[in-house]
Amino acid sequence: MTKFINENIEINELPNFDELQLNRLQSKYFNVIAINLSLFNFLVLILVFVISYFKSELFSNRVWMIMGAFIGVMIFLSYLLAKLSFNKKGYAFRTHDAIYKSGLISETTTIIPFNRVQHVALHQGFISRKLGLASIELFTAGGSSSDIEIPGLLLEEAQKIKNLVSQKINPILDTIETDPTTSVIKDFNE
Repeated sequence: MTKFINENIEINELPNFDELQLNRLQSKYFNVIAINLSLFNFLVLILVFVISYFKSELFSNRVWMIMGAFIGVMIFLSYLLAKLSFNKKGYAFRTHDAIYKSGLISETTTIIPFNRVQHVALHQGFISRKLGLASIELFTAGGSSSDIEIPGLLLEEAQKIKNLVSQKINPILDTIETDPTTSVIKDFNE
């Protein structure tokens, strides 16, 4: 029997993922964000006009002026924050893991080792499809909080990444199927 050893790790000797140069999302993806934001802002404006039509006594000229200024500032801020947030997003694929970083006010960096990935999916929305973009989603055994979706990739690039991740996780699945203790899984998949 081997002796159990559990030594301390020096924090300053750990690799620093912040020094890693992340790939930026395709600039065309901001068009997708802007179109979605425009649709939302348009619906808000329609809602304001519908309310003003049925409750016209609430909307004097002064109220319209204040609301117009407020809505204009809010629309400008929504586009500004969307652009700043877009510029903070990045991703990288390394030998053993995938990294995705996002967030403007609260920055989140998610690192998923390939040995935790159960499957990978490629998604294309209507607007993204028209622009030749796709997103990759990595699903893990840890639940939805550990899954990542990387949007704004060129379709060809997304397909290459999907193939890369699939190849990384397939050797793991092959070892499960050849392990005699898990023959039930092997028989079930055949």
